[in-house]
Amino acid sequence: MSTLPDPIQQGLARGWKVFGGGHAPAADTLDCDVAIVGSGAGAGITAELLARAGLKVVLVEEGPLRSSSHFRQLESDAYPQLYQESASRKTADKAIAILQGRCVGGSTTVNWTSSFRTPSDTLQFWRERFALPELTDDFLSPWFLQAERRLSIGPWLVAPNVNNDLLRLGAARLGIPASAIPRNVKGCWNLGSCGLGCPTNAKQSMLLTTIPAALDLGATLLVQTRAERLEFDGDKAAALVCRPVTINSAPAAGAATKLRARHYVIAGGAINTPGLLLRSKAPDPHGRLGQRSFLHPVVVSTALFDQAIEAWDGAPQTMYTDHFLGVAPIDGPMGYKLEAPPLYPMISAIALPGFGAEQAAALRAFPHTQAVLALLRDGFHPESPGGRVLLGGDGTPVLDYKLNAFTMEGARRALLSMAEIQFAAGARSVTPVHQAARPSTSWAQAKQAISELAMEPYLTRVLSAHQMGGCGMAGKPELGVVRPDGRHWQLANVSVHDGSFFPTSIGANPQLSIYGLVNMLATRLARTLSGREVRLV
Repeated sequence: MSTLPDPIQQGLARGWKVFGGGHAPAADTLDCDVAIVGSGAGAGITAELLARAGLKVVLVEEGPLRSSSHFRQLESDAYPQLYQESASRKTADKAIAILQGRCVGGSTTVNWTSSFRTPSDTLQFWRERFALPELTDDFLSPWFLQAERRLSIGPWLVAPNVNNDLLRLGAARLGIPASAIPRNVKGCWNLGSCGLGCPTNAKQSMLLTTIPAALDLGATLLVQTRAERLEFDGDKAAALVCRPVTINSAPAAGAATKLRARHYVIAGGAINTPGLLLRSKAPDPHGRLGQRSFLHPVVVSTALFDQAIEAWDGAPQTMYTDHFLGVAPIDGPMGYKLEAPPLYPMISAIALPGFGAEQAAALRAFPHTQAVLALLRDGFHPESPGGRVLLGGDGTPVLDYKLNAFTMEGARRALLSMAEIQFAAGARSVTPVHQAARPSTSWAQAKQAISELAMEPYLTRVLSAHQMGGCGMAGKPELGVVRPDGRHWQLANVSVHDGSFFPTSIGANPQLSIYGLVNMLATRLARTLSGREVRLV
């Protein structure tokens, strides 16, 4: 257990109003100005701004409240406590593994700190295809800047770890530009365990920034509490019914809590938010709810080097290249962003192919293993419609996302690009993360081998940590679920403030896109509900 000061425990000692889980039970009925579902990127920004406007705010989080006192850099601790389905969430057909936070702070508590503004070509596509003329770089820049200042987002000035530096080196030798990734950290110890919860309180997640600010201003937080359904009265939500759950989200003993609010903000993430609206039987006259759900499907290439890599050590993700996003029009063949992910032993043993003696050999070579991943930019081509959120038999949301030939053709090109970069960096061998792949010892051999791989689901290992869409924003009701101001087209007092409002994927790690856009939406909502002007500070 950390001996550093724990600001969350200090806040609880100051009298924060936190209920559920190991805290006092919530009342049967709570009245407030705004009920917010979730506590991640969108919920956190919204909570701080609305609380600063003097509004009575209640947040509902399905996961537990954990903090630096609990973060011990252990996968065995982190996955069951901080991730959806213990980091084992998958698409309906089990072909894509999904990493998603489930704790106070949401995915911001467990992400790798990469912070990119929404790319210009993405915004242009939204303006042209989804009737969102306001979303320009110039208009959004002040909103992004406020979020960047609030969350200490800036260049990472420390030298990259070996894992990331080899991506930079290989790209440079091929004449491919690579750059440093901005990170949301303050006083980072460069430990590398960002995905397991920051034990030093350096990552400026919602857990450490906006949620404490809102609680200090009098907001109420319900933890280990599932937002089950909205109740409607005409074109308005009249109540939000919530139920207690255990640490693994199973139903728990205890009475339901009914929240009655003037306004409801749904910010549970791009699988859970459509799921809640579907469970609630929210109006959907144009059949858009849960549709066009995107993932940035990710494929990975591993390489062995003579030198020690130790890809678990040091800031996890600090170099990238967008070269392969710009080689074709945005609505052409699927482009991809390359980054170098950390490798943690437990999740790697699950994700990497092979078993028995083959896996044992791979794990013996683990300290010398380097990895590059490709984020495939989905949602811009007619053959890339994304997936759809459905409800399982027990009412829990499931993402149905089919890997089609268009996506898998992009995956093959990405594996080729990554292998070429890794050999250029001096790799001894390269192995695509594919069930049928074997190590290649030269770029020529890898090029031939990858061209012959059957790019099919299950054989090709695909994963994602980015969930987007399902409640898309649009300037016309037939094009989306929510208006340009984030409000539901058919529900006057319901807003969506998370990555589910993206009309496509981003083409970059999405947290800063959520921060910037929600900063704008929540500032305007605060003005509407309170008559007060507020801003992130």
